[in-house]
Amino acid sequence: LIDYDMLYGHRRDVTGFAAALQHFDRWLEGFLPQLAADDLLLITADHGCDPTTPGTDHSREYVPLLAWHPRLTAGVALGDRASFADVAATLGEIFNVDSGCGNSFLSQLIA
Repeated sequence: LIDYDMLYGHRRDVTGFAAALQHFDRWLEGFLPQLAADDLLLITADHGCDPTTPGTDHSREYVPLLAWHPRLTAGVALGDRASFADVAATLGEIFNVDSGCGNSFLSQLIA
């Protein structure tokens, strides 16, 4: 996935970026059935990068935070997260480890 940003986002290649995302969607469709009943998949990014804006620097968009789990509560909107530390806190809750910061959103995901 790192190539999507490097090859398309920073190079302002909207068509290439869209094609890469469609490719990932098709790959994900085959990957999800391979996950175990207790797996949690989180997909996010380290920064926004709008390929339609001038320049090649990081832009100020919010980053996605997508989650998948067999018992996922459908249609949950996690809202704006204050920090990536919330991801760490969520993983810490799963593994019974105190992350030291952030707010877990696990209870919002799992019914």
